[in-house]
Parts: sequence; structure tokens; C-alpha cells
Amino acid sequence: MRIDKYLWCVRYYKTRNMVTEACKKNHITVNGVVAKPSKEVFPTDIITFRKDQITQTITVLDIPDNRVGAKLVDIYRRNDTPPEVYQHLELLKLSKEHYRKAGTGRPTKKDRRDIDDYGNENYPEDDED
Repeated sequence: MRIDKYLWCVRYYKTRNMVTEACKKNHITVNGVVAKPSKEVFPTDIITFRKDQITQTITVLDIPDNRVGAKLVDIYRRNDTPPEVYQHLELLKLSKEHYRKAGTGRPTKKDRRDIDDYGNENYPEDDED
């Protein structure tokens, strides 16, 4: 089965076109060799690809006939990505949320005052000036 069809069948990408684009950008390798979209994959092949800031490694266990349900994906592949990579992604998401939530726009006047008060809490002698 072609690499683009395989990654689409096991639900790593929404469309085959997205897999093709990733192949053209050299984001997908099969057994350490950069893969074109038409590269054939076989059981025991190791596929490495970069998606969502994670370099994922999977081993092909079997070839599906067509796109499979999410519960059946583990029959056709084994995920060899270390768990530390997923923990690092969670930390990145939490650090982004720490500053401001997405879509909140510019700080309001109240937000600015709160920020100024936070800075003045550390230096109370500046308030007397």
C-alpha cells in the first residue's frame, strides 16, 4: 500500500492530500529514507513523520483494506513515540495558556491596572513617590 494511503487509513492525516504535502516537504521517512507519496509500505516498516510539533514513530503491523475506525487503528500500527514527547507538548500548551487565552484580544484598562499593581507589589517603596 502507498504511504499516503496508509497514513490516511490509520487516521494520522485527515486527507491523502495532506499526506502528499508532508511527503513533498520531506516530513515523512520510511526506514530512515525520505519517502515520496507513492512509496510502498510493508509490515515491519518503521515510519517517522513530524506532525503538530511532534516527531512520531510508528511500526506497520498490517495493511488495512480501507480507512479504519479509530478503535481499530491499533491492529494496523504500533506507536513507538516516547511518552516524553507527548509530555513536552502538554507543557507547551500550558505555557501558551499561562499568558493570555487565545481570542481575548488586547488587554483592557482593568487588565493593565492589574498588571501594574502586580509589578508594584514587588516594590512597595515605589508607591510612596
